Amino acid sequence: MLDQLRKELKKYGINLSESSLAMVLGALVVIVVGFAAYRYIQTRPTATGPAAQTENQQGELGTPGAAVALPTSHTVVAGETLWSIAEKYYASGYNWVDISAANSLSNPGAIEVNQKLTIPKVEAKTPTVAQAMTTTVTANKITGGEYTVIKGDDLWDIAVRAYGDGYKWTQIAQANNLANPDMIYSGNVLKLPR
Repeated sequence: MLDQLRKELKKYGINLSESSLAMVLGALVVIVVGFAAYRYIQTRPTATGPAAQTENQQGELGTPGAAVALPTSHTVVAGETLWSIAEKYYASGYNWVDISAANSLSNPGAIEVNQKLTIPKVEAKTPTVAQAMTTTVTANKITGGEYTVIKGDDLWDIAVRAYGDGYKWTQIAQANNLANPDMIYSGNVLKLPR
């Protein structure tokens, strides 16, 4: 192929060696790929997130520069999820459940490109942080040197009840020479090192 190209260029008075011709073709490939990448970056959908959201005077959320009155409809584009759509309209991905409910979606994880969704007018949800629950293990505390396994037990829970520390399950496994610590059965009698 390079020979044919070189012959064609000679017709026009251009004489290039094989390495020079390869370099010119390589430069052309780089330019074409660079242009294609630039076009892709310019035309791809931009990510939206809480920082890109604005709120108009009525308290309705929308994209920057143009307030979107809710309820409205939205056409799904490639790469979107209910979470990202909820972030766009409510500045909170947690509102995906409202969008799912408003559209009676049986499988919220399977929305399709060009699918029309109703975006309901609801309050934006904020994440809540639950306070750590403290459990009382005194009622089921294990005090002896042996324990008979009951249905639903695992070494972690037994260690918590016996020592107050779930990470000590390894001591129980070693003391009982358990080849597979995940497999303990009702009725097994375990030694609890003290």
